[in-house]
Amino acid sequence: MKLGAFKNRLSGHCGFLFTELPLAERFAAAARAGFRAVEHPNLFATPAPEVAGWLERAGVPLVQTGFPAGDAAKGEKGFAALPDKIEYYRSTIEPTLDYVARLGCRMVHPMAGVRPAGVEQSRLWDTYLDNLAFAADAAKARGMTVIVEPIGPGSIADYVIDDPLVAVQAIEAIGRDNVKLLFDAYHCVCLGHDPAALIRAHAPLIAHVQIADDPGRHEPGTGTIAFDPIFEALEEVGYHGLVGCEYHPESGTDAGLGWMRSAT
Repeated sequence: MKLGAFKNRLSGHCGFLFTELPLAERFAAAARAGFRAVEHPNLFATPAPEVAGWLERAGVPLVQTGFPAGDAAKGEKGFAALPDKIEYYRSTIEPTLDYVARLGCRMVHPMAGVRPAGVEQSRLWDTYLDNLAFAADAAKARGMTVIVEPIGPGSIADYVIDDPLVAVQAIEAIGRDNVKLLFDAYHCVCLGHDPAALIRAHAPLIAHVQIADDPGRHEPGTGTIAFDPIFEALEEVGYHGLVGCEYHPESGTDAGLGWMRSAT
């Protein structure tokens, strides 16, 4: 695999990687493995000063995280598009930005949520746009970026923002310059898109990139996705961000890092 300049710009997603370790040890493990940054969607159970200490001792930045997304065991996957959760969603914005600021993180993702039965798509869409703009305006005051990640039905059934083109439509609709796309090559391929083509078409909107192979959402090299064209497209469009490794290790994190070590 030809990572080129991106070999030194990989971020370890510590919600997926190093899960054999306590959360307190994962950032340091990622740094030892060669990741230059880390990411995690939900750190709120731990006080911010404690998480900041983990990051400082590991010597890596936290590149992106999320707003509270609810109880996954109950099927909750965020609230930004849910009309009956507007008050709760908005109540989380400032506390989350306070928390994230203490960690030095600059990108935050408000998950849209799962479509409730009986609610019209147009109402979900309007709610999402209003709530996305609300978060973006609060984040802009702090110099932060709000990121939108489309998640396909193979990962979350009935997720409201379920396609990269839908995410792009939302970003363009609200017209905030600090709302950007989290481009996940795995979701893109699973939805039948050509990731390199989408990168070239929407490069100015991309703030962060994530990768995993398909099938299985394991480490690159275990499936059928051709990653060289993806990295070539990122290089071509001048993408200067990090590439998040958000995959389920097939046989343990360390055992599956050969793809990084052998990449050129």
